[in-house]
Amino acid sequence: MSSTRQSAELDDLSELHVDLQLCLALQTSSSLITRLYRKLLTPLGLTHPQYLVLIALWEFDRPVTMGDLGDRIAMETGSLTPLVKRMETAELVTRKRDDRDERRVWVQTTTKAGELRNDLLAVRREVVRQLPIRPDQIAALTRLLQDMNEALS
Repeated sequence: MSSTRQSAELDDLSELHVDLQLCLALQTSSSLITRLYRKLLTPLGLTHPQYLVLIALWEFDRPVTMGDLGDRIAMETGSLTPLVKRMETAELVTRKRDDRDERRVWVQTTTKAGELRNDLLAVRREVVRQLPIRPDQIAALTRLLQDMNEALS
């Protein structure tokens, strides 16, 4: 093989450099940010997915179906159902089967969950404080990722 051809093939492979992979950067950032949340949520007896469920339910501010909740936080039913069941055992949410369609399950927060609201706001603010980028950059990055996720869905 000629050195010119080898050089061209190496140039083509330069895109495969690990530092150029968006997937790795996103995965690493997600892991590191989740670790920050975990450190702050563990004393409250919550996991990061439970945090997302609570804030999504507060955002709805009414009973919501498991399907709508899963759509809102991008979580499949197979992962969401056991999570919500554990939250029900911890008295953070209630679940109720629909009277007309037993396949549909409605979920809402409890008073006990509501008592965590200020604590979770403090957690979010602390995570933002610890991130090495400004709040306006966080907002811009979040919008960019949301746009990308929507386009890929």
